Amino acid sequence: MAALTPISRKPMSFVVPVMAAAGAFFGIFVGTANGSTLLGFLIGGVLLAAIAAVIMKMDLPEKPVRWGLIVAFSVLGIFLAGIPSAVLGGLFGWFTGWFAYWLYEGRYRAKIAPYLTPGQVLWHFAFRVICGAIFFFLITPIVVVMPLSFNAESFFTFTPEMLRFDPEGYSLRHYRDFFTSDAWQQALWNSVTIAPMATILSVGFGTLAAIGLSQPHVPFRRAIMAILISPMIVPLIISAAGMYFFYSRIGLQGTYLGVVLAHAALGIPFVIITVTATLVGFDNSLTRAAANMGADPVTTFFRVQMPLILPGVISGGLFAFITSFDEVVVVLFVGSASQKTLPWQMFIGLREQISPTILAVATILVAISICLLTVVEMLRRRSERLRGMSPG
Repeated sequence: MAALTPISRKPMSFVVPVMAAAGAFFGIFVGTANGSTLLGFLIGGVLLAAIAAVIMKMDLPEKPVRWGLIVAFSVLGIFLAGIPSAVLGGLFGWFTGWFAYWLYEGRYRAKIAPYLTPGQVLWHFAFRVICGAIFFFLITPIVVVMPLSFNAESFFTFTPEMLRFDPEGYSLRHYRDFFTSDAWQQALWNSVTIAPMATILSVGFGTLAAIGLSQPHVPFRRAIMAILISPMIVPLIISAAGMYFFYSRIGLQGTYLGVVLAHAALGIPFVIITVTATLVGFDNSLTRAAANMGADPVTTFFRVQMPLILPGVISGGLFAFITSFDEVVVVLFVGSASQKTLPWQMFIGLREQISPTILAVATILVAISICLLTVVEMLRRRSERLRGMSPG
């Protein structure tokens, strides 16, 4: 490795404290896992500060140092908690080597404007660290559930066999229980029959409402829009209680139609918002040109307007479907035992009979949600390309 020029090197007074802060941060988690948060905080800070000082004092080449840190932290992980900890230790060793030279060589300034002050550079990376921490906080509960669904035992915790990556600790028994249980399959069937119908109603009414409210001559547009999207804003328990009292008066409480209409009311705001956002870039001269050529309003809508706003309509429909498929509070109020959906069955399972089958169902629902949200993102990018907001 070529020697670093004095200009590219950063002073020890900068690199060592930053490395110490990073080590103390990670040491909190390691120390907490081993019963002493303060000790982990101190050891982590001192250890990474010492590593940075040795690298800078001796001007060591990067590649051997990084491999040495990976091996050293992997061995340390084996002594602490076995193979899983060794894997995490190896990853931490790789990060430590990369981070030390990233600071030492000043690589952190490679992709940012050269005129930024040290305070602005600090905020540039601090903002990304904060966003990453928030994302980690939000995604961790979901990530933890997924491996637990493959537990070979009827526990909601990681067994010693799972932590050792022993194949005997993993099983598909909970997925098998889900697909062979009459109660779970009936709940799945109810969700599959309710969600699509609610989505169709949401898309139909929501799209028409969005198109109507996009017209400048409609009076009280803002007030009507606020009323239509209120199910997104009002606490769900209040909406559910209101639907229960209203449906019980008109005979829809406890019926399939009542649950479908309730879920459609919850999905309509999503369709209105996504379609309205798509209509912002719509050229109304196209509809006027179609009318001048003799097309009636229905033909104009399906031949001219609908193809251009279709990504927004599909996106709103997917959000409405997810809302209906995952909803539990409203169906508890307006549904009956014959309309027991998957979320309702999961709620009953947590309250009455705790079974890891719930984790298998949760993993399946997460996979479905990820697939649907991926489709939404693809449609959003397609919509931006059609409207000329992003390069093709």
